[in-house]
Amino acid sequence: MSTVLVIGPNYFNFLSAAKNAFERMGWKVLVEDYDNPVHPYTHVMRWRWKLSRHREQLQKLSRERYNTYILRKFQDATPDFVFIMNGDILFSSTLDTFRKTAKVALWLFDTLDKLPTSVEIASHVDKLFCYEQKDAEWFQQKGIEAYFLPQAYDPSSYYPITLPKDIDILFVGNLYTSPKRMRLIQAVVQHFPDKRIIVYGLYKPWYKGFFRWLFREKRTIYKNKMIDSVRVNELYNRSRVVLNIHIEQQRNGANPRTFEIPGSGAWQVCDRNPYIESLFSFDEIGLFHTTEELFARINEGLEEDKTQAAASAHQVVLSRHSFDVRMSEVLRIAGLHSS
Repeated sequence: MSTVLVIGPNYFNFLSAAKNAFERMGWKVLVEDYDNPVHPYTHVMRWRWKLSRHREQLQKLSRERYNTYILRKFQDATPDFVFIMNGDILFSSTLDTFRKTAKVALWLFDTLDKLPTSVEIASHVDKLFCYEQKDAEWFQQKGIEAYFLPQAYDPSSYYPITLPKDIDILFVGNLYTSPKRMRLIQAVVQHFPDKRIIVYGLYKPWYKGFFRWLFREKRTIYKNKMIDSVRVNELYNRSRVVLNIHIEQQRNGANPRTFEIPGSGAWQVCDRNPYIESLFSFDEIGLFHTTEELFARINEGLEEDKTQAAASAHQVVLSRHSFDVRMSEVLRIAGLHSS
């Protein structure tokens, strides 16, 4: 049985989704996660980071320790394949050591402006994948072979459940980091005052302003906290309309919720870009460009029965956009195969 070592940030359920997919294809899987901005990001380390006047040195020492650790794990496991997600904690020399005895693939599932160190190590892997099409094109222009590999969803985490539709409009995602999301969600809340709207994600976190956090408004709408995938899937199944708004940097790709929402069987209203337009028909999800179009798509979901449209979108993502499909594509391009 071939062995794959999966390395990536401790971010939602992506590592476990990749692990499950590789295992279903017959691979023995070892998983090693890491934290950012320093590892391990324990409660004590969190405060050291926030109070430190020497963050760069603290991060450097943390990454040196992690690279020493992961090399030891690699030598013990002797994997045939190393699959890395983001990899912004790894050194080029570490990847070079991996490649002496194993094939190495790197999947960037964030935009390049957020992964400067990953850009630096991209030429030290056998195969490079980007979840944003323009990022793959950027590498290609630099003479580095890169493949567009969109994000995906895990059907074992997101799936239909028969529940009452007691939520009119739902959004799950951080707001405070995206002026675009903040503007659109606030507009929706104002435009639909008589609807039950729920927003999960950080809206006004305490560490961005204690008094803004303490006196934040509309707490029945803005929950101001993150939730796990089990809770998210439940909320998707209870909602008549689920909103998906991409961050400003994403112009021709899709975030995981593009697939997770229809994966759960819910009807999605999503901002349009060329890639997303290629995934679904107009009826399978509601696409918008302007605020007025956003309101119109929401009204459609509230006034019309979108059960059949959501079921059609569910079949699209289940057959084409699961982690099984993505990991199978990685193995094919890497010249490997299911064990």
